[in-house]
Amino acid sequence: MGIFKKDKLQIINFQSYGSANHLYVRGRALEDEDIDLDKKGIFNLMQNTWKRFEVDEIRNAGINIKFDDGSFVSGQTDSEGYYLLDQPVQGLHKLVNEEGWVQFELSFSDMNLKREILLQNRFPGEMLIPSEKAEFGVISDIDDTILHTGVVSSLKWKVILNTMFKRATKRMQLEGASDFYHKLHQGKMEDEANPIFYVSHSPWNLYRYLELFLKTNNFPKGPILLRSMSSFKMRKRNDEKPQKQREIRNLLKAYPKLPFILIGDSGERDGDIYQEISAEFPGRIKAIYLRSVNDSSRMKRITNLFADFKEIPFLMVHKTSEAIEHAKLHGFIK
Repeated sequence: MGIFKKDKLQIINFQSYGSANHLYVRGRALEDEDIDLDKKGIFNLMQNTWKRFEVDEIRNAGINIKFDDGSFVSGQTDSEGYYLLDQPVQGLHKLVNEEGWVQFELSFSDMNLKREILLQNRFPGEMLIPSEKAEFGVISDIDDTILHTGVVSSLKWKVILNTMFKRATKRMQLEGASDFYHKLHQGKMEDEANPIFYVSHSPWNLYRYLELFLKTNNFPKGPILLRSMSSFKMRKRNDEKPQKQREIRNLLKAYPKLPFILIGDSGERDGDIYQEISAEFPGRIKAIYLRSVNDSSRMKRITNLFADFKEIPFLMVHKTSEAIEHAKLHGFIK
């Protein structure tokens, strides 16, 4: 909040997913910190990083979602400003556009907040409903799977430096990744519209940064599923499954008839998570792809982990061209 003037209020919608008769929408209500992701210069980049994490959330605020047909649903933000509307809503499939997205308008329900609200209190939002033509879905990690982050660094210093000193529009994808994802999105028949879901351990504070990276590098549009900062603390206190694993489980439960391809990297715990998921949901995972990383000990661990794993097609990906050939061989793409 500024010293002389209160910051304006805003609602950020996180692209999510649902079904013909079920709404699953989430996002966050915040004060506008005037973050410009296109600003150049080290000072501006550091300032943007500070603003992304030093946020002023709007707690316990009523939220309305209005659809194109005039219907609406209501919810409320929590103590961190996040909102989640997870409830049955009939007829959502009638509202999808040609790309499978349901578009809606978000607003603060209380017009007497005594603060200026951006965009005249009309914030855009959207939710994906996978096409009936989809043959499978793709669940992909982001860090070191499509975006080089240096997450294998024991001190995580590369992650911090990359985020602080590189604009999202200047971050490079791993070679050929977007081309491979478009092929998966199109499928063998080239018109399947197979949904792509991006799941990461990164916090929601980086949502807009990662969204801009995906758009700049021409990745297929899809829901981006991250985690709250509070979940970092919770994982240190108990043995609860990682948020990333819970998000993947939710996706498989949301679409019980849709099989999935899982894509990750060899640097963190993707291999362990994906094996657990495949065991929990037998017959639902079509293939597992793990990007190789420049760390011999981690690569050795993953090699041993998958040595006797024969139930599902698995590929350690050194080059994207290898993954494309493997996907062709198994009939996933043309």
